[in-house]
Amino acid sequence: MTCPPRILVLPPRLTASARTLRATALRRGLRIVEATASAVPEGLGRPGWAVGIGRAGSAGHAGSDGHAVHLHAGPSFADVVAPTLGIALLEAPADWLARLPRTLTQRDIRATTIGEAYRLRRPAFVKSPNDKSISALVYADGSRLPGPDAVDPATVVLVSDVMTFAVEYRLHLLDGAVHAAGQYAEAGRLRLGPADGDALAFGRDVLAAAGETLPSAIVVDVGRDNEGRWAVIEANAAWASGCYSADPDRALETVLRAAGPATALSPHDRAFVR
Repeated sequence: MTCPPRILVLPPRLTASARTLRATALRRGLRIVEATASAVPEGLGRPGWAVGIGRAGSAGHAGSDGHAVHLHAGPSFADVVAPTLGIALLEAPADWLARLPRTLTQRDIRATTIGEAYRLRRPAFVKSPNDKSISALVYADGSRLPGPDAVDPATVVLVSDVMTFAVEYRLHLLDGAVHAAGQYAEAGRLRLGPADGDALAFGRDVLAAAGETLPSAIVVDVGRDNEGRWAVIEANAAWASGCYSADPDRALETVLRAAGPATALSPHDRAFVR
């Protein structure tokens, strides 16, 4: 049985990671559709879209009919494009990090509304669970957060104790296993490199304890502090995450599963659609 041709949709401005995934996808025979506009009114291949054909592809109109369409982009672009193209975007539940046992986080984390977070009277790390609508920062107290004139007070945020990581790794998880991994930061600064054995082992521990609470394809960032304690930093949607130093072929496989045809969803993944 012949698999349908696959298309990878990319946003107008590509990050270094997106360019890496683009080159990997083309090498593997996927068709690439790069947007020059922020919406897709009618399928693919319309004016304003540039189509690159991989070596296994053939020239011609890139329509969505008969194709498996996937996406790699930030949340704002994805939220506009994915519904039009029948793409299901997989992500972790908003409170996933807050529900992990303390043995995996090494800090207190709670999911709450930003309206409640205004009451904070201590420094805390505050971020949006699955996008960047609230800048991920250490806030001196709740009064420093964006006010109700800028953000709906009902917006969910994650509030956690401040924890400093000596080294940080990105794990691309697929089908209950660490499928690709790499270091992306050291002492709070970008520093790319391979993932060491301890990072991979901790990733397996996370999957053993909480793998069923995640979609089949997701990115989880983990880190080690100066005392040698390992902790989950956060979960990110694979379709919106950079691959950094991870194997791009394996990272791409995670992206394709995390943002693919809604008709191909497994029963397990239906609960994790954005």
